[in-house]
Amino acid sequence: MTLQLAGHNALLTGASRGLGREIARALWRQGASLLLVARSGDALRTLQRELDGRKHDSAQSAHILALDLAVEQSVPLLVQEAHGLWRDLHILVNNAGVLGPIGKTWENDWPEWTATIQVNLLAPVSLCRACVPWMLERGGGAIVNLSGGGAATPRPHFSAYAAAKAALVRFSETLAQELAGTGLRVNCVAPGAMGTDMLQAVLRAGPGKCGAKEYAQALKALENSGTTMARAAALCVFLASSASEGITGKLLSAVWDPWEKLPEHLDELRSSDLYPLRRVVPADRGKKWD
Repeated sequence: MTLQLAGHNALLTGASRGLGREIARALWRQGASLLLVARSGDALRTLQRELDGRKHDSAQSAHILALDLAVEQSVPLLVQEAHGLWRDLHILVNNAGVLGPIGKTWENDWPEWTATIQVNLLAPVSLCRACVPWMLERGGGAIVNLSGGGAATPRPHFSAYAAAKAALVRFSETLAQELAGTGLRVNCVAPGAMGTDMLQAVLRAGPGKCGAKEYAQALKALENSGTTMARAAALCVFLASSASEGITGKLLSAVWDPWEKLPEHLDELRSSDLYPLRRVVPADRGKKWD
């Protein structure tokens, strides 16, 4: 079996549970060595033991670091740890995220609102700023930023989360253009709704606080959660590997987009505006208002 990521080093945040844990397992199965970051040291150690029991060879290693990305000073500590482990960094996956306050924007707790922006937007941007020069020194690589509900469409009652994720996607598109031609790719993954702690938080909030539509969607998402999570992790591996060379600055849905076939359409991707954030103008809907 050919391992797509053998000899690659990957830094993954939010790795201890849910989608982050599945991404860690998927990267590991493809041969990557990992630095796994999350708040819970116990959960990280459990995952580390699991991965160590499934090594492909003695060179593959799983390292862990427990810290809270809500604390601004945590990013320099994380990057320092990574530099101490590896000469090269090939893959950065910004998966850590918090749902933040649920309810009307003007009723949200303001410190909780701003903390959501810190974890979901400022921490990933800070990590990109710190890792990009390092990755460029070693010839490039891949950055994968996890998007979420509210990035591409409004998400009432989840304003902090939606605002942070929309900004993260636009930042990723911008960074990808700044890095054009360098060999360092930047893409975003919209994973789809899954039975994670975030989904449980929606269900606990109830339709009165999160909205009837959001609540109904959360209930439905529980049915296909396992399949959705596996597909989202597989898309992260695809974007981290050489299979996605030439694909950058895109927002891809793990569930709805035919991402496995994109390498067959690289020329069309480069010459089009497919898979970005965008606004809809009258001409897009067959209307002529000018």
